[in-house]
Amino acid sequence: MSEAISKTFKEARKIVIKIGSNTLSKEDGTQNTEFMQNFARQCRNLIDLGKQVILVSSGAQVSGISITREWARKKDVHFRQALCAIGQVELMSQWRKAFSLQNLHIGQLLLTKDDFKNDHRSLNIRNTMFTLVDEGVVPIVNENDSVSIDEFSIGDNDNLSALTSILWSADLLILLSDIDGVYSDNPKTNPDARLIETVDNIQDLRNSIKIGSTNSFGTGGIETKIQAAEKTTVYGIPLLLANGSTPDIIDSLLNGSAKGTLFLAQ
Repeated sequence: MSEAISKTFKEARKIVIKIGSNTLSKEDGTQNTEFMQNFARQCRNLIDLGKQVILVSSGAQVSGISITREWARKKDVHFRQALCAIGQVELMSQWRKAFSLQNLHIGQLLLTKDDFKNDHRSLNIRNTMFTLVDEGVVPIVNENDSVSIDEFSIGDNDNLSALTSILWSADLLILLSDIDGVYSDNPKTNPDARLIETVDNIQDLRNSIKIGSTNSFGTGGIETKIQAAEKTTVYGIPLLLANGSTPDIIDSLLNGSAKGTLFLAQ
């Protein structure tokens, strides 16, 4: 049982949850609609508990591959952005279906790095988020991949979710990835790697672990998750990293039965 995770989760009212591409994809790289429907049900549970939820969803490229499979191997940036344009429509369609089963509406926010740098635009984003949530709508944020080129293009939704959390003044950011949390080494290659359950000093963490690279579907990896934690924790927002493939992961984190890595707020 992880009492620290459960306690932090239960105390949080405004929660941002980021779902990585690997969590949203099946082994063949296509969309995992079963996960999406189950996740929407868990969000309904949170809302019924009086919590507010903003979702940061990767998966536009994965969704595009589900529709246009012959583009899957194309690496050219223009094809990738076009694939995301196709996939974003499918991604939101599947999220709409999943949340409608829970009698919830969704709203889409496509953002770029520059949106957070511009005071006028960032204020408009914040106001839209508050309005949607106050009206019982679940905002779904994603990078505007079809117009973003530079890295944190936003390129990784870990940092996007961190900026979203700060802008919305969230109480907790949850990153759902394909690992249980931060390990002392890569657990896929080192059986002696140790899960680090709580982090109160990120620089000490950096000095004590080995950081690997990303995989085929994701754009982040552990490095971008640590970067996200560096952003949120200084604003008093704890960050929780957990495995999105764990059955009923949100319910399990809430009741303390799922493991993860909790970055404590500064």
